[in-house]
Amino acid sequence: MAYILDLKSFKDERGRLTPIDGVLPFDIKRLYYITDIADAADRGGHAHYVTIEAVFCVSGSFTVVINNGKTREEFFLEGPSRCLIVEPYDWHMMYNFSPGAILMGVSSTHYDHSDYIHEEPKLEHDPIRESEKAE
Repeated sequence: MAYILDLKSFKDERGRLTPIDGVLPFDIKRLYYITDIADAADRGGHAHYVTIEAVFCVSGSFTVVINNGKTREEFFLEGPSRCLIVEPYDWHMMYNFSPGAILMGVSSTHYDHSDYIHEEPKLEHDPIRESEKAE
């Protein structure tokens, strides 16, 4: 399941430096960023068979929902000193972007379309659906 990784930042009168050096659980093969995000747009909406990703909020804020079929959890990212590690089979979607938000992601693999799972998994235990059935 996805988890938050807090990164060390160093701040002085010149600004803040947040190095990403030897702290991720994988070697970086790809880096991407998403900018100019349309109002109310969702990004992601997939999982990976193999790839591990680290998602950073370089500027602004956004929410990431993770569903691995057993648990569905939301993570709020704001600021570059935290990242979300997204593991294989963690279906993820990013939404609720603040104006001017910048998402940066790094991946353990190069892009491979066959590594993508587009369908969101059904939860083994879904309290919302179970309460609807009980009514």
